[in-house]
Amino acid sequence: MTSKTVLAAPARRREAALRLRSARLSYGERVLWDGLDLDIRPGEFLAVLGPNGSGKTSLMRVLLGQQQLSSGSAEVVGHPAGKANHRIGYIPQQRALDSQLVLRGRDLVGLGLDGHRWGLGLRGRAERRRRVDRVLAEVGATEYADQPVGLLSGGEQQRLRVAQALVGDPELLLCDEPLLSLDLANQRVVSELIDARRRSAGTAVLFVTHEINPVLPLVDRVLYLVDGRFQIGSPDEVMTSENLTRLYRTPVDVLRVRGQIVVVGAQNSAHHLPEGS
Repeated sequence: MTSKTVLAAPARRREAALRLRSARLSYGERVLWDGLDLDIRPGEFLAVLGPNGSGKTSLMRVLLGQQQLSSGSAEVVGHPAGKANHRIGYIPQQRALDSQLVLRGRDLVGLGLDGHRWGLGLRGRAERRRRVDRVLAEVGATEYADQPVGLLSGGEQQRLRVAQALVGDPELLLCDEPLLSLDLANQRVVSELIDARRRSAGTAVLFVTHEINPVLPLVDRVLYLVDGRFQIGSPDEVMTSENLTRLYRTPVDVLRVRGQIVVVGAQNSAHHLPEGS
């Protein structure tokens, strides 16, 4: 099943969609990151990489206002983190939904518009349906929009999660391991849907992943977090033996094989190995 052409969303601001200044996050003596300065421009695709426990999910929690920085500042579309969440779309990890869940696909998507409030009028319901129908078409999910989500495949469920994140026309899209547990074909489909949206609508993307290879052709920059240290730059700048050796403080080899990146030697580095390695 191929994805549909993505429609343009409203005009975007020119300011950074995300801005961190001198950001520090620590738990007692343990520092996840410190002195982090980062701007993500409208339409930019930034991948966040690093081993488990390096602070990738904590960074998302900071941007959603669920976690306070230890010091420094975090802004989302010109507002302190947590004050503009209606401008953020969120795609969670792919997890199979209960097969007994009777919620329809379109109802799941609609929660991205009004899951936090009650009482839409007739005009509101008509506008809601129009927007839900539009985004269902964008992600190629119209044909199963009225089916119970519990009966859909993992790839179909994740398309609906993408639609749910996009239905509010976000200016920043936070993706927390959205390719996890998907097969290679569905990894490609979901990645391309996200990429198409940021190109057509100027939506900034922060994409947390353990596996860069499925999104490598799409990524503008990488933020690599390891044990309190970090590196920011293009994939070619960051994903080198020299840089990762410095970050991990142990010898690391970065190999490029048929357009894929393979990291060898870093503890817990299997998150960069291609399928089957």
